[in-house]
Amino acid sequence: MTQDSLSSLFGDLPEAPKPGRSVPVLVPMPAPGPYSYGVPAGMAVEPGSVVQVPLGPRQVIGVVWDGVSDGVDPKKLRPMTKVFDCPPLTKEMRSFIDWVAAYTLSPPGLVARMALRAPTAFDPEPMVEGVQIGQGQPERLTPARHRVMELASEGFAWTKSGLAHAAGVSTSVVDGLLKSGALETVFMAPPPVVARPDPDFSEGRLDGLQVDAAEELREAVRDGFSVTLIDGVTGSGKTEVYFEAIAEALKNGKQVLILLPEIALTASFLERFQDRFGAKPAEWHSDLSPKMREKVWRQVTTGEIRVVAGARSALFLPFEELGLIVVDEEHDPAYKQEDRVFYNARDMAVVRGRIGGFPVALVSATPSVESQVNARSGRYNLIHMPTRFGDAALPDLHLIDMRRHPPERGGFLSPVLLRGMKKTLEKGEQSLLFLNRRGYAPLTLCRVCGHRFQCPQCSSWLVEHRFKGQIQCHQCGYSEPTPHACPECGTLDHLAACGPGVERIAEEVERHFPEARTIVLSSDMAGGVRRLRLELEAIAKGEADIVVGTQLVAKGHNFPLMSLVGIVDADLGLANGDPRAAERTFQLLAQVTGRAGRSGLKSHGLIQTYQPAHPVMQAIASGDRDAFYDREIMERERALLPPFGRLASLIVSADSRADAETHARGLRAAAPAVSGVAVLGPAEAPLALVRGRHRFRLLVHGQRTSDMQGFLRAMLVNGPKVRGSVHVQVDIDPQSFL
Repeated sequence: MTQDSLSSLFGDLPEAPKPGRSVPVLVPMPAPGPYSYGVPAGMAVEPGSVVQVPLGPRQVIGVVWDGVSDGVDPKKLRPMTKVFDCPPLTKEMRSFIDWVAAYTLSPPGLVARMALRAPTAFDPEPMVEGVQIGQGQPERLTPARHRVMELASEGFAWTKSGLAHAAGVSTSVVDGLLKSGALETVFMAPPPVVARPDPDFSEGRLDGLQVDAAEELREAVRDGFSVTLIDGVTGSGKTEVYFEAIAEALKNGKQVLILLPEIALTASFLERFQDRFGAKPAEWHSDLSPKMREKVWRQVTTGEIRVVAGARSALFLPFEELGLIVVDEEHDPAYKQEDRVFYNARDMAVVRGRIGGFPVALVSATPSVESQVNARSGRYNLIHMPTRFGDAALPDLHLIDMRRHPPERGGFLSPVLLRGMKKTLEKGEQSLLFLNRRGYAPLTLCRVCGHRFQCPQCSSWLVEHRFKGQIQCHQCGYSEPTPHACPECGTLDHLAACGPGVERIAEEVERHFPEARTIVLSSDMAGGVRRLRLELEAIAKGEADIVVGTQLVAKGHNFPLMSLVGIVDADLGLANGDPRAAERTFQLLAQVTGRAGRSGLKSHGLIQTYQPAHPVMQAIASGDRDAFYDREIMERERALLPPFGRLASLIVSADSRADAETHARGLRAAAPAVSGVAVLGPAEAPLALVRGRHRFRLLVHGQRTSDMQGFLRAMLVNGPKVRGSVHVQVDIDPQSFL
């Protein structure tokens, strides 16, 4: 169709703006690099500018990238259609995105996408309508009008509702003053998400070792890039110490990022921050509304927000002048993302600090083995805080040998633990029972024919959730109503729940202590994050006697009346092939038992185990954590496991088992012959079927100096092409081996 015939149908079409030059633009899609686009005459862009460009039939967001375009004549390129009125991504941020992409073998566009998560925030927020003192005078000055005028005469602009609220009047009073000209309409900048924190709002409560630790951190903030490991027992005041580093960064005009493993559940942390700085930090996590995420993103880029407390994705917020990152609970597995771009936020925080030239603080009562080795080698600075604040005593820990003190038939709590709970109740104090297993029972089977309820889409058992009346798969979310008859043999009332979950433990607690106020804490409880926060507040106020919970209860909460912690199944985390099983079990048990006695109460930890001689159990009971770390580090070094060696995982999945296995074997055959790097597998993954996809795993093991990324790139390039339903996931430094 000719231009004339198009014009006859639609009228004259606007001409596309003619490009004057070309630039590379990184778009948020899995492409290997930027695409070249023309820059229309009169449009000003620079590296980091956020722009809109055509991609096929769509308009997408992109970022003008560093380097030069591919040399194509700009007139032959599609022109970008818009440049957004927002600060460009800084050179440091662009370098960070490139580094993460290269290290994780991820398309750089997918990494950039994590920094551009709020597309409607790229243009400035609309102005807010407000009022201020005008030139006119009201005909009649009532007491209500007088209060409004008195406030307005101070010269500030107000929102209409804000002025009415401050004066204690209805908005109709303000409307009347607007009509008379005594007030006039103005437009104001949108209000900030949070007030600016004041580093001098209150003095930190520090004593003993905390004073020296705080000064060391302040000095690190002033000196540029460094990594400091704050290794302190639970209740030692680590948070108050790094608050002093935050105050120093704020005084130096810098922004601060605090990473927390469960930001949506840490209302108490936000309150502690407000007590110290007079304002809460901005939050960043998946439970924020889209509108709030947009506001936070925009105000971070403009520098209006000075402190963000967020989950791992906050690491990719484009701060204007970031000057400090704090990674609290740095050992926590929640910092590992295992979707699209696989990365560990703790390690990437260190990289971002090095690129930006500012310090990073890693904080934990049970640091990861990697951080311990870095601190012992002098790569990281070490601040050790071995005692609790105010000399509060650590809990007395005891192992309960379940072979000698078994529970009653059908129960899971030893008589020793039940006696301890009874004494705690009599003193008016709280008990915590920890079991890292959601639901009522992990397996349901038929006593008659032996049928086991398994997910139709995954190689995992369906977990009974009695509170919801469902059996669920914890891998894909599949659920169905709890059956009354066996689907295999049809027998009624012969289905047996095998093993305990937190709901079943709560049922046993209520049987033994019917008068006690019992709360169950689990991530899948009804009501979501809001209810969890309310429950945690209730526990902190003493409105519960016994708490039964999963690992949520190990996330740094402060329960003043908690004096007894019982570990229901300490062996649970050891029963798999994870090379980090001992480390994770030790960390989890130490964190949970550390919930007891934080306010100075004499406290106890009772640990139920069938393996009391296991090194992890002995280390926990004796309090000799150095011996545990020494042994774990020695074993890692002997086996050349991280941090003394390198690991990478490849998961090949497909709709059919044969396709997945064939592709995995092809990748293995394509592995280059390199000294010091070995490929293990392929073998069926422990979770061989997830969401209807069959999975095979290859594990690549190399020496510490191995070029793991180069090895994997060659393996992927020379291996079979990805076709059909086949998908390959690459995970550098894997944390999960399922």
